[in-house]
Order: sequence, then structure tokens, then C-alpha cells
Amino acid sequence: MPGLRGKGVFLCLLLWSASCVFLFCEYLIYFPAVWRCSWPEPGGGSGGSGGSGGQAAPVLRALVLSDTHLLGALRGHWFDKLRREWQMERAFQTALWLLQPEVVFILGDIFDEGKWSSPEDWEDDVRRFLQMFRHPSDTELVVVVGNHDIGFHYEMSWFKLQRFEKVFNATSARIVTRKGVNFLLVNSVALHGDGCSICQSVEKELFRLSHALNCSTQAGSMGERCRDVRKLPSSRPIILQHYPLYRASDAGCAGEDAAPPEERNLLFKEQFDVLSQAASQKGSFTSETFNLSKCFLPQESTVIAIYCACAAVLIVLTLVHFHLFKGTLHCASCLMSKHKSL
Repeated sequence: MPGLRGKGVFLCLLLWSASCVFLFCEYLIYFPAVWRCSWPEPGGGSGGSGGSGGQAAPVLRALVLSDTHLLGALRGHWFDKLRREWQMERAFQTALWLLQPEVVFILGDIFDEGKWSSPEDWEDDVRRFLQMFRHPSDTELVVVVGNHDIGFHYEMSWFKLQRFEKVFNATSARIVTRKGVNFLLVNSVALHGDGCSICQSVEKELFRLSHALNCSTQAGSMGERCRDVRKLPSSRPIILQHYPLYRASDAGCAGEDAAPPEERNLLFKEQFDVLSQAASQKGSFTSETFNLSKCFLPQESTVIAIYCACAAVLIVLTLVHFHLFKGTLHCASCLMSKHKSL
């Protein structure tokens, strides 16, 4: 009986240890990772934040994500979907709890197969997204469309675009203003410049928004043309879209999340990897007061290494406790001695 009791206690400790490792790798590991990502201090980094007369301007805390690529029914294996979506959910919910952003922007490619999804698959993908990226009422979620959500330019259609816009209460060109900051949100998939109906609609709306922004910053010189324009804060807009503006390659990029050195000089394909030069040159930008801090989540390789190391330790402890380790060593030595005698 004492021996059986000892074995029972050991098995309970073994189970408790495995549960602790599982809890850490699947839940707690996100807290120290997100905790290292603090908000940048106002007034540093990319510019000052002081208002007129020395009065500090209100600070908006915005969290920016992109390319979540929720796997769909066609190419997504059920276990891969379960694993990756759990990781994204825990990372997002931990960031909301620790950082408490006022607004969250997701810059497109929310879904991996939105361009192909049937109505039934689309509804399932949307349901999973809303579960993963749930948020409190005092945090606003703002979404921009990407090419995997509605297809590349040659795949894009009004049906897929309107389906996306209905779910996320979005339009292809709009201004979101929070705490005096203007965010210009653009459907960059439609900036192809070939006169397609969606492209024409987006360009027309961008022209109207550009006029409104010019009126807000140059009201004194615009005269009568600004009389019927909706008033906007006088700050320059921050443009948010899925495709990057044109650049030849990643040769000028550096940092922890930069492309590998052997890939940085690979040329980008216009209208596929980046916007075309012509589309990028249609807008002009000036520097504006903002501060940026990059956040990095736990590496999947780290989680796998922790699991493997703990599994190895628990196996060795089990062998030692049940006196199997000596037997294993004895069998190994017997095999080696037989090999030598041969």
C-alpha cells in the first residue's frame, strides 16, 4: 500500500507539472512578451506633442495590426487553424488587457481565403474572427480591406467588396477622426489606375476627402469652395492601407523584423507587392507628430523548445522513480557489450 500511495503521489505531481507547463506555454507566456511592449513617451521619437501655448495635446493610443490571415475551409487544416487562431486570440486579448488601446487598426488580409469563400465559409470565418478579436465597448476596432479579403485587382468584385464592407461597417475611402487625429483609410487594392468601376469610385471619394482635408488646413485661402465642406481637425492625415507605397526593395530596411539579408535586394513587383509608382505619387505627405513602438510576440520555436525540454525532464524523472532508468542503462550496456564481442 505505501508503494502504491507513493506512485499515486508521483503521478499527481507529474500531472501537475505537465499542467503548469501547458498553462505557461498556452496562456502565461504572452504576458511577459506584451509587457515589454510599452507605449512610447509623448514628445519623443518622431516629434513633439506639445500644443499651442505650451498646453499638451491629447494623446491617442492606437494599436496597429495587419495580415492575420485566418485560414479558410479550402487550404486550412483543422489543427493548424486551431493552433494559430488560439495564439492570435491569446496575444490580442493579452494586449488589450495590458495595453488598453483606445483604437485598434487592422490593415487588411484579415482572412486568407476571403477572395474564394462561399457564403457559408465566409460566415464561419467572420464568426471566428469576431470571437478571436472581441473587445470592450471603450475600444474601437477599425478595419481596412486587403487583397486576400476581396481578391487581387483582377479578382475583385462589387459582391466581395460589399460583403466585406457590410460586416466591418467600412468603406473603401473614409476618414476616421479620433482626438483631433485624422486617419485616412483607403482600399489600396482599388488604386490600380485602370479605370475599373471600383477604382473610379474610390478615386472619386479620395478626391472629395482630399478637398475636405485641404479646407481644414487652408481654410483662409480656399475661400468660397470650402463653405459646404464638413469641418475636420486641422491635423494632416495618417494614411492607413494594406499595400505599402512604392519602394524598389527592402534594401533600406533594418531591425529585428526586417527581411533576411539575402532577400532585401529582391525587387518588388508593382501592384502586387507594393503600389505602383504612379499611384504612390498621387499623394503628398508631410511629417506629423506621432511616436511608434514595435511589439514582438513569443516565438513559436521557443514554445516548442520549452515543451520538448520539459517532456524530456519528465520522462527521465519517471524512469528514475520507477527504477526503469537502471534497467534501460543495463540493456544498453548489454547491447554494447554484445556489439563489441561480435
